[in-house]
Amino acid sequence: MGENNAIERMTVTVTREMAHTMRSALNEGAYASSSEIIREALRDWQHKRKLRSTELETLRADIAVADRDIAEGRVDTFDVNRIAEQGQKILQSRSRS
Repeated sequence: MGENNAIERMTVTVTREMAHTMRSALNEGAYASSSEIIREALRDWQHKRKLRSTELETLRADIAVADRDIAEGRVDTFDVNRIAEQGQKILQSRSRS
């Protein structure tokens, strides 16, 4: 068994509501064990963290571009409506990809 697949036993404390939700999922047969539920939750959490990290890197890159534009004098007068429209276009183009 590879090192990434090594199993380590841990004790996890959850709220009563979480425990009830887990027991319900087990009773419904959606999961074979509470460990399976926790593993799935951790995979989802890892995915979410990776997405946040990627989004943060993208934001930092956008800020760097803006900083260069300012430093090189490529800045127009401040128009909040124009800026909001450009931001919406950028968000829409990113959500399509």
